[in-house]
Amino acid sequence: MKMKKWFGFLVGASLFLLILTGCNSTEANKESDGKIKITTTIGQIGDIAKNIGKEHVSVESLMGPGIDPHLYKASQGDINKLSKADIILYNGLHLEGKMGDIFAKMKEDKPTYPVAEAIPKDRLLVDQSNAAAVDPHVWFDIELWQYAVMEVREALIEYDPDHKADYEENAETYLNKLKQLKEEAQEKMNEIPEESRVLVTAHDAFQYFGQAYGMEVKGLQGLSTDSEYGLRDVQNLVNVLADRNIKAVFIESSISERSINAVVEGAKEKGHDVKIGGELYSDAMGEKGSPEGTYIGMYRHNIETIAQALK
Repeated sequence: MKMKKWFGFLVGASLFLLILTGCNSTEANKESDGKIKITTTIGQIGDIAKNIGKEHVSVESLMGPGIDPHLYKASQGDINKLSKADIILYNGLHLEGKMGDIFAKMKEDKPTYPVAEAIPKDRLLVDQSNAAAVDPHVWFDIELWQYAVMEVREALIEYDPDHKADYEENAETYLNKLKQLKEEAQEKMNEIPEESRVLVTAHDAFQYFGQAYGMEVKGLQGLSTDSEYGLRDVQNLVNVLADRNIKAVFIESSISERSINAVVEGAKEKGHDVKIGGELYSDAMGEKGSPEGTYIGMYRHNIETIAQALK
């Protein structure tokens, strides 16, 4: 009996030492890293955090290339990433509609920011078919997206005031790059004849883009890809293409081509030849390490693709 008790004591002591060693090791790693762990939903927000935080942050985005945030459901792994983050940044405005309860819970324990909700409400667009719904695709208007940049800057300063000067300088540099991008985009859109400035896509994600550059935007589905479309929706869009003599429509990287292909086929049946003008990045950016894997690269790809197809 004494031997069993002694053996039990040794096992308990060993486990305690293992746990203690593990804790010390984790703490040592955290100290050696020293970076603020930021978890974002979409890559566009992650790109802001990387540009402003630079060497002071480690950024991970839950939704990678080709992921549709409207339909996204958080996995247990995502919950763990959010739980381990120092700061959580998400778009808000119901873009991540199925994750609202998760963010509300996380906000009780750590800084959690819906960055797009920093935009003045009077500058937000509403759903044309539902006045109670706000269009969340604000990153397509660079002037509005600057509010998100400033919100991330303030979030980092609040969490880490010792590096305030760095965050302010980095944000100013990034905002200047966005200003240049806006000028470049305007020049490209001006190359498109006025009668051809109609942007037709799978879902209604480009209204802010259209407002910024004087383009009419038509989407087969509504603001969310969760909405359904039917034969009448396809036919209405086909009629617009034929009546306006629109030559190109666009697919989106995060949405199946099936819906827009139905429009192309419908136009052919009506005797109007329309082509796929290219793939646009709407709710998700491109592959990591590629130019389109950054906000500026994604935006530049879109404006070049649209201008080339419609001018």
